[in-house]
Amino acid sequence: MTPRPDPRVLLRLLSLLRPHQARLVLAALALLVASGSVLLLGQGLRLVIDQGFLAADRGQLNQTLALMSVVVAVLAGASALRYYLVSWIGERLAADLRQQVFDHLLDLEPGFFESATHQSRSAGEITSRLTADTSVLQTLFGSSISMALRNVVMLIGAMGLMLVTQPWLSALVLLGIPATVLPVLWFGRRVRRLSRHSQDRVAELGRYAGEALAGIRTVQAFTHETIDRRDYGSRVEQAFVAAVDRTRQRAWLTGIAMLAIFVAVGLMLWQGGQAVLSGAMTAGELSAFVFYAVLAAGAVATLAEVAGDVQRAAGAAERLLELLDAQPTIRPPARPRPLPVPLRGEIRLEGVDFAYPGRGKAALHELDVWIRPGERVALVGPSGAGKSTLLSLLLRFHDPDGGRLCLDGIDLRELDPHELRAAMGLVSQDPVLFTGTVAENLRYGKPDATPAELHGAAGDANALSFIEAMPQGFDTPLGPGGVQLSGGQRQRLAIARALLKNPRVLLLDEATSALDAESERLVQQALDRLMADRTSLVIAHRLATVSAADRLLVLDEGRLVASGRHAELLDSSPLYRHLAELQFVQH
Repeated sequence: MTPRPDPRVLLRLLSLLRPHQARLVLAALALLVASGSVLLLGQGLRLVIDQGFLAADRGQLNQTLALMSVVVAVLAGASALRYYLVSWIGERLAADLRQQVFDHLLDLEPGFFESATHQSRSAGEITSRLTADTSVLQTLFGSSISMALRNVVMLIGAMGLMLVTQPWLSALVLLGIPATVLPVLWFGRRVRRLSRHSQDRVAELGRYAGEALAGIRTVQAFTHETIDRRDYGSRVEQAFVAAVDRTRQRAWLTGIAMLAIFVAVGLMLWQGGQAVLSGAMTAGELSAFVFYAVLAAGAVATLAEVAGDVQRAAGAAERLLELLDAQPTIRPPARPRPLPVPLRGEIRLEGVDFAYPGRGKAALHELDVWIRPGERVALVGPSGAGKSTLLSLLLRFHDPDGGRLCLDGIDLRELDPHELRAAMGLVSQDPVLFTGTVAENLRYGKPDATPAELHGAAGDANALSFIEAMPQGFDTPLGPGGVQLSGGQRQRLAIARALLKNPRVLLLDEATSALDAESERLVQQALDRLMADRTSLVIAHRLATVSAADRLLVLDEGRLVASGRHAELLDSSPLYRHLAELQFVQH
């Protein structure tokens, strides 16, 4: 059973409103003026009837109507000001919260988003929290809370004026309001529940359609169109049925609300009419009393609706605060040590043990490695041997459970992770490109890179020819993920990006494994330029691409089982010989 959201979590978000106290005060004043103006209209109505219509005093009627017009003008101006201010505050809070959550997420290590035990940490779920949940809070702070405060003032004012006007009739109203509102609240809860159910069905429609359209190549390749049409049609019908159920309940809600209000007003008019006929109250007082009673009933109904909004917003706040409360496990020390200048690029692993959270088996076990400055080292071994894990530890995406990793003799845990990563360059098997132009993606490596530097890096990465063949050259938009590019082109852009960064330590994670022969030749040429005079760690399944390395490290089940050059390992390492034989037989 899902726990009921605690509205108190919303109080934690009030700190975001502190910089806008002046606007809050002005909005509160506008709210009071608007609410007071509405309450004054009831007294104006009484004067119009008693001193205008019934007294047949044309001058008094005109004067009262003129004063009411002024009150209405003040009401309109105050309401517009209040609406603008509270809407601005709501939008500002949502924007600040999105920025605060996003900034915090960027400091969390990749493992936070990759946890197999926390589905709620997926990128899609977190993106939904940044958009949908903040929009719920924007509605609450930018509308619902203002409505609640306004109606609290209206309820208190209306009840006070009713008591002043007719105490005994006010007692009838106090008993009648709950009798009128309770059925509305009951149906209102059902409508809200059905609305959520209907929204879930519509969301499922969007999810299913999104998956089918994103994977349209697979859908058509497997001739799955007929089944997808049937399944989508089934979901459309479910959404339709849910919407009809919601509409039916809303129709009942509307009808019962109207009936209850008119019955209540009718009873008040009958009782009040008896009082007018007996001379206990005037017609104007009765009209003002009915006016205030309707205001009070409307205020109670609105407050009940806002209570539902508060519950929904509390749930959204809990999801956002869960992200804000997540603490990174990889943190800079209180006094980080600076990296030496110039950085030599010496890497040492001393008895390193590491196991991923939630997995019993160690990914690395008592690993001892020394990599000399400027040395080109290849990491080979079967899948799951710990090669990619070693690169993740060097980038300090994780910390070892035991032992030490050192760069130029300094334990990585003594360094600021940002400074450490700034000294390293990564080219992965499937490089990530972002929505934007070629130049914007390359400048990930160096934000202030000049056009000449962009051309130089692209040339060294064998990427200049295809970039210049694009419609707008370096200003050509790549689209999401660089979908317009081939695998080899994406790899060469990633290499150019790393060249611009000019790292002292280079990490290559199977950078050529998914390429055809010609693309691999071009990428390998670019990698050779990139690795020159740098400490390089290269992961590759194709041994032909790493056989020229200064040294090969053979890993198996997280342990270092052999080390040496290609020819040496063919004689001394059964595992390496087996891997080589498999590849040479296949090729």
